[in-house]
Amino acid sequence: MMDTVSRRIYGSLIVAVIVAGLAQTTASVQTPRPSAPADWPQWRGPARDGTIATLPAEWPKELTKRWEVSVGAGHSSPVVAGTRVVIIARQGTREIVRALDLASGKQLWQADYDAPYTVNPAAASHGPGPKSTPAIAGGRVFTLGIGGVLSAFDLASGTLRWRTPAPSALPQYGTGTSPVVEGNLVIAHVGGHNDGAITAFDAASGTPRWRWTGDGPAYGSPIVASIGGVRQVIAVTQKSFVGLNAADGTLLWQLPFTTEYNQSAVTAVARGDQVVFSGLNKPTVALRIRGKGSQWAAEQVWSNDQVPMFMSSPVLIGDTLFGLTHKNRGQLFALNWATGKVLWTTQGREGENASIAGNQAWLVVATTDGELIVGRPAATGFTAVQRYKIADSAVWAHPAYAGRSLIIKDADKVICWGF
Repeated sequence: MMDTVSRRIYGSLIVAVIVAGLAQTTASVQTPRPSAPADWPQWRGPARDGTIATLPAEWPKELTKRWEVSVGAGHSSPVVAGTRVVIIARQGTREIVRALDLASGKQLWQADYDAPYTVNPAAASHGPGPKSTPAIAGGRVFTLGIGGVLSAFDLASGTLRWRTPAPSALPQYGTGTSPVVEGNLVIAHVGGHNDGAITAFDAASGTPRWRWTGDGPAYGSPIVASIGGVRQVIAVTQKSFVGLNAADGTLLWQLPFTTEYNQSAVTAVARGDQVVFSGLNKPTVALRIRGKGSQWAAEQVWSNDQVPMFMSSPVLIGDTLFGLTHKNRGQLFALNWATGKVLWTTQGREGENASIAGNQAWLVVATTDGELIVGRPAATGFTAVQRYKIADSAVWAHPAYAGRSLIIKDADKVICWGF
């Protein structure tokens, strides 16, 4: 089923720092305001875990479409900082990064570059990307294209600050993991099949500060969590689930982990010293991370094979983990965080994939069928309070929730809905 990609050795990573004038600007520049609680600056939101700061006390009968803008193909999620919505998409052979005004959808700037890419036939239905979601921090936008090119742009103007060259090898289905910012570092899993490196780049200059070369990238995105007093980069890789010291890239712990057809795509969730992850036709597993100094271990707390997860990442609200299993064409479920016990599942057919987020008041689920489902995050069962049609085409990208705005990316447009 799978085509193999080139396994040429991924040589020493060379960062090309590009002068400011090369970026293309297509609109007048507005200075963005500082980050606010309503921002959605990275994959799965401010805390990178699907939690939403603000949702309405009551949901309207219908959402209000504020604007829509054609941007091109891809499944990268929109991100929001201040008054700006940032999206990366593809038109022809070029990847295009745009900043749009949150209130009106007006384009503020555009930067693009040539990014030819041949889709693996096994992933043809998902198109030529991009799939990675940008990260915004410190007045910069960091994007990782389908071909593994990592770029840093100025958030205010779109000026290119630095860029890495394309790697000699790629993951089998193209780059899908999203970068994460940790202090003055931007961390991304670069490289390709059997030949990659989780790398921390200086956010200002693009200079590599550390690299872990133990495995190639998978498709789930890394998180950073404080465990045992140590900031840890926790990531699923091609063959493993790992924890690295975020300060220097030292491997702290590692577990073997593979899925069918090398499709590990779930982003882990962490609280305290416990981490939960899953994969295609694999149990959902909780690990307890313990250690001190150079001696660390990941011990299994529980394992549940009733609700494996494929591409949909769960959200933890209170002591309940809410997710979507790929069983029965998509079943929403709830697990007890401490024990892994299944509290409930829906009947199924919710969608091939879903982006799940929420807070103590609401659970919101955006499905690949272009539907937004809103319900209460109860441990006793799920009842939809509202269902909205938010797109006429498939929605694979995770929505952004910013204040009273819902921003989605469908097949080729960014759409802003008000609630």
